[in-house]
Amino acid sequence: MSTKIALVTGANKGIGLETVRQLASQGFHVLLGARSADKGQAAITQLANEGITAEFLPIDVSNSDSIASAVKSVESKFGHLDVLINNAGVNLDAPETSIEQTTAQTYRDTYETNVFGLIETTQAFLPLIQKAPGGRIVNVSSILGSLNFHATPDSPIYDFKGAPAYNTSKSAVNAYTVHLAYALKDTPIKVNTIHPGWVKTDMGGQEAPMEIVDGAKTSVQLATLAADGPTGTYTHDGETLPW
Repeated sequence: MSTKIALVTGANKGIGLETVRQLASQGFHVLLGARSADKGQAAITQLANEGITAEFLPIDVSNSDSIASAVKSVESKFGHLDVLINNAGVNLDAPETSIEQTTAQTYRDTYETNVFGLIETTQAFLPLIQKAPGGRIVNVSSILGSLNFHATPDSPIYDFKGAPAYNTSKSAVNAYTVHLAYALKDTPIKVNTIHPGWVKTDMGGQEAPMEIVDGAKTSVQLATLAADGPTGTYTHDGETLPW
């Protein structure tokens, strides 16, 4: 197939859905990944009503069997995968709960999706990405994963410590990105992590300054990198962030 195949996980709403919309508008055949069949199909219908074609792919990144089934489906239909955008994520921290009060179970449940699910999904799809002429892996992180910013008193997030399980899970995603990018540095595959911005989503809240359409732009930029593009970076809208 000459058309590039892209998979976006956690894509039935918000930034994920907008990422599907923008990639499809650029000519990609986009697989809209979601764990709920009803919500996934509803998102496909919504896009179709806008004149945008995408394909629903059932995938729950916290379930090994679901990941394996998704890989098998992509392999049988397309034989390769050009782009993987690991967009699925959760924030399970209770509002205004301090790090001293955050339970170990909250960390476990958060990491199951944000870290272990991302890693397992990436490892499972990597053989198909390696079959593409120039694979792209985009890990959706957050500025809240920056250890540098968290430790710097005059940084924009120094006082944003109210979601320790979420924040540290994104720090782990950043670390995984660095290691995977290094492992694949002599291949055509580019591995990068991004901060979408503080966006008006269910997670970001309506007080966020950015619209969803802008929140998807960095993922799309890194998914469509040229062959001489960077790998192992942490960026937002073209700006490099400190790890």
